Amino acid sequence: MDDFLEKFFPNIYAKEKSNKDVNQYCKFDNHMLTLFTSSLYLAALVASLFASATTRVLGRKVSMILGGSVFLVGSIFNCIANNLTMLIIGRLLLGVGIGYANQSAPLYLSEMAPSHMRGALNIGFQLAVSIGIFAANLVNYGTSQIKGDYGWRISLGLAAVPAIIMTIGATFLPDTPNSLIERGQPEMAREMLQKIRGTTNVNAEFQDLVDATEASKQVQHPWRDILQKRYRPQLVIGVFIPFFQQMTGINVIMFYAPVLFKTLGFGDNASLMSAVITGLVNVFATLVSVFSVDKFGRRVLFIQGGIQMFICQIIVGTLIGKTFGLGGEGSFSILTGNITLIIICLYVAAFAWSWGPLGWLVPSEIFPLETRSAGQSINVSVNMLFTFIIGQLFLSMLCHMKFGLFFFFAGFVLLMTIFVYLFVPETKNVPIEEMNWVWKQHWFWGKYIPDDAVGVIFHNHHVPKPV
Repeated sequence: MDDFLEKFFPNIYAKEKSNKDVNQYCKFDNHMLTLFTSSLYLAALVASLFASATTRVLGRKVSMILGGSVFLVGSIFNCIANNLTMLIIGRLLLGVGIGYANQSAPLYLSEMAPSHMRGALNIGFQLAVSIGIFAANLVNYGTSQIKGDYGWRISLGLAAVPAIIMTIGATFLPDTPNSLIERGQPEMAREMLQKIRGTTNVNAEFQDLVDATEASKQVQHPWRDILQKRYRPQLVIGVFIPFFQQMTGINVIMFYAPVLFKTLGFGDNASLMSAVITGLVNVFATLVSVFSVDKFGRRVLFIQGGIQMFICQIIVGTLIGKTFGLGGEGSFSILTGNITLIIICLYVAAFAWSWGPLGWLVPSEIFPLETRSAGQSINVSVNMLFTFIIGQLFLSMLCHMKFGLFFFFAGFVLLMTIFVYLFVPETKNVPIEEMNWVWKQHWFWGKYIPDDAVGVIFHNHHVPKPV
């Protein structure tokens, strides 16, 4: 928004409003502007490491309440900011809130869900994120029509609404049976399991949870033990999936959509409306994943989404290269602009039904209980680290790599699709406490899993042993 840029980033505002020919690729290249965006993810990275201990010792529910409370304070700081320092402090507090929420919410969903619905329920987390992005784009479009200080202050201040909902909502949530057993409350855990499964016949599943908890109690140092050979498959997947998720380049589109569309020659309002359109596509495509992940499995969605994203990025890079060349001068015709927007929407859709939700789902369901909290923290930390790096460097990368930036991300999409095909096993319908069978039978990871790790008896005889 012009009023926001004029107050906090006057150099960018002056460059944008000057009548001189400006290299379109470098129009918004400013490290303080990217720090405003990316500082949130640096704080989330640090906070997620502390959130692991909180989640393990105090439970998943307490972590969510803490996350919502700190996020609320951050939104207030941003709303009343009078200088760049206040603005970035607010963003850092939002980041702490996100670090706690991203650590605890996917874990909570994976542990509460029955195995045959775990994918769909866990993707509810990503669906909520998608709706949030869409709502934020609508808010930005609406508040951009308000002149003066009020527009951007309302926009940033409205982040308090989801923070309040999360903080109050989490207080009414029960804790997971896994967490209750872990913290020495087995009877309460059994009652909770009976309540959430809707039956008193939970002996088999409850015994699985108790066995897993007993095994996890032998692990005094989850952060050190997660480095052991027997946890190597989960650790590698838990690091590479969030890394690749960010290297799809999705945050280039979602964080900087208005900036990107402005760079591509769309006007102020048109660029915000284009961001709204991509946000809407994101929501509907995430719904596709909700209904298909437990039917078709994780691998099919990963691979199909990767192929579609690769093709879209090659087309967008080619269109931008033909229009702006290396010099960065020129602008899109209406036809080329609309085609680019459609291809970007297809790219966003592919991400939203594959790497978006599955990037959170798969790491949250593959770790055994004894290293699950540490594993989820590693997942969030890697995700936030590369979100921060991409967020901080994107505008400079666009300035220097020009249209080649899209080919750069396309290369990573190709690499990660091959990685999934070779190394990511199917986890569809496998009970979360019996996941080691999947690793033991994998062509590559099987040699890392000792026989005693799959010694947990299949109490639930109705669940077929994975093949």
